[in-house]
Amino acid sequence: MDSGLSGKPSALAVLAKHFIGFGGGLPDPDKALRHPEGLAGKCNDLSVPTLVAAYAKGFYPEDGKWWAPAERMVSFPENAHVSKRVWRLLQTRTFGVSFDTDFAGVLRACGPEPALAEAFQALFEDGYAHSVEVWDRSGRLTGGLFGLAIGQAFFTEKTFSRERDAANVGAVTLSCHLQHWGFALNDGKRMSGQLSQLGFQVVPRFAFNGLLSKATLEPSRPGPWTVETGLDPARWNPKVPGTGKAAPGSRNAFTPSA
Repeated sequence: MDSGLSGKPSALAVLAKHFIGFGGGLPDPDKALRHPEGLAGKCNDLSVPTLVAAYAKGFYPEDGKWWAPAERMVSFPENAHVSKRVWRLLQTRTFGVSFDTDFAGVLRACGPEPALAEAFQALFEDGYAHSVEVWDRSGRLTGGLFGLAIGQAFFTEKTFSRERDAANVGAVTLSCHLQHWGFALNDGKRMSGQLSQLGFQVVPRFAFNGLLSKATLEPSRPGPWTVETGLDPARWNPKVPGTGKAAPGSRNAFTPSA
């Protein structure tokens, strides 16, 4: 797939739907093993078409295998949780947040296995993968996450923090944008304490795959993402769509120094 298409949303949307149908050789997620839990088969292909098809079908790759756990940790934009501490960090503009500014830096900090790092770099170049960067006031990359978007579904792959709650500030900023952009869900794979703090909840595999079958076929936002100056996560109430708009003349975050 030509990475030059990343600036052509309509072309990428058509190719995304084609790739979702590309997964005829993928295993059946409903036949994933109970022991080890979620193991569905061997993964020999990490190309862009196969990965897009696999994620849309409810799989993710790890250690050279496809996984489809019986339960997934999923965030729905309206159920996102913003802790008091994260809300204060947003209010005081302690961190700056950007999207797709330093994908390679986030990838290195998150430390995925080398084959996956290479695969996600290709996904990024083709407009599917995205990064969230969180910067301190000296311009140091202090937290973030990366994942990929297919249709109206986002899949959070990994996060990292070098300062307390830095990744959570990035995750809340992302959730605010996902709601504004009409995304249906954010998949976090398996249960973790960090995800539960952010409002992720357990969804059975059959329900999760049902949601994916609709969300991944909807129009998406291919190509590079940017933080919208008209949005302010510090003013966002997840349960009230349309909130989070920046006050006139305000800035939703400081500009990180070079």
